[in-house]
Amino acid sequence: MFERRLQAVRKHLETTGLDALLVSHLPHVRYLTGFSGSNGLCLVTLSKQYFFTDNRYREQSKSEIDGFEITVTSETLSQAARKRGVLNGRKRVGFESQYVSVSMFENLKKLFPAVMFVSKRMVIEDIAALKEEIEIEAIKQAAAITDKVFKKVLLALKPGIKELDLAAEISYWHQRFGADGDAFESIVASGPRGALPHGRATEKKICRGEFVTLDFGCTFHGYNSDLTRTVAVGKPGARATKIYQTVLQAQCKAIEATRPGVSARALDRVARNHIRQKGFGKYFSHSLGHGLGIEIHEPLRLSAKSKDVVAVGNVFTIEPGIYIKGIGGVRIEDDVVVRDSGCEVITKSPKELIIV
Repeated sequence: MFERRLQAVRKHLETTGLDALLVSHLPHVRYLTGFSGSNGLCLVTLSKQYFFTDNRYREQSKSEIDGFEITVTSETLSQAARKRGVLNGRKRVGFESQYVSVSMFENLKKLFPAVMFVSKRMVIEDIAALKEEIEIEAIKQAAAITDKVFKKVLLALKPGIKELDLAAEISYWHQRFGADGDAFESIVASGPRGALPHGRATEKKICRGEFVTLDFGCTFHGYNSDLTRTVAVGKPGARATKIYQTVLQAQCKAIEATRPGVSARALDRVARNHIRQKGFGKYFSHSLGHGLGIEIHEPLRLSAKSKDVVAVGNVFTIEPGIYIKGIGGVRIEDDVVVRDSGCEVITKSPKELIIV
């Protein structure tokens, strides 16, 4: 598994004339090495790979990492790399410029004055966009946990409960069911607050007659799930029901259209056109979805401006929504994996309107 990923990095080095790639973004470090700690740095050259961490992770790195030359240090990781001499003779070294601070970059230039550091973006992201079956299985496990948590949330959801209390229930049950933890801060937005696509949970009490948008996910063995459901507390009115059904239909149409070779822009258009035809076009204010895996937001991006094309092995969300200021909102989100014949929906929670 890791060897295939390293070979993909080396192929990039060869085609771009780089001597090595310095990987500092922790999710990417884990992707290449298996290391799950909070401080690590790896360097991949055309023939070898090196890993650096601090004394806290001496034993953990030995148990999690295979095939890397491991250095454990009490210095900074970049200082350890200089002392180890891993960049001696390297002329052009790529680094993850979107994740490296100015101070870290200046320090690298100071420590390695003979090296030309080349800004590289999307190297690991592009490799990781096509998931292996073992990765898909981890995402499925994360999604299964989140589906179980949704059932628990429905039991707790009732008039008078605070949004923050529901968010706490989500975190509690994620870990009870075996997750590493929440994938992101859970969104619980009720009533008019549902018009906020990323409405954080507050002290607001949920009232009868409101929609409640629940957007949450967990991390399992380094891979993430992302689920959104909108639930009615008491029977909704005719317009609210129409909004819900419009979003549901748009989401289902986009899922049905998902297959290898279709453009991400086209999928966004399928959902957006349906919502527009129903008279709610101006209330769908974000893209249709995003890649999912070792991070909660990855390439590809399903938006009107995206240039991405869907391929077998992509995992992403499909999550149209309608948000009306002062009234509320509806979003429905599933995680899908692209297969040869179309797409497989990973999240299994029911999508038909639930009234509690």
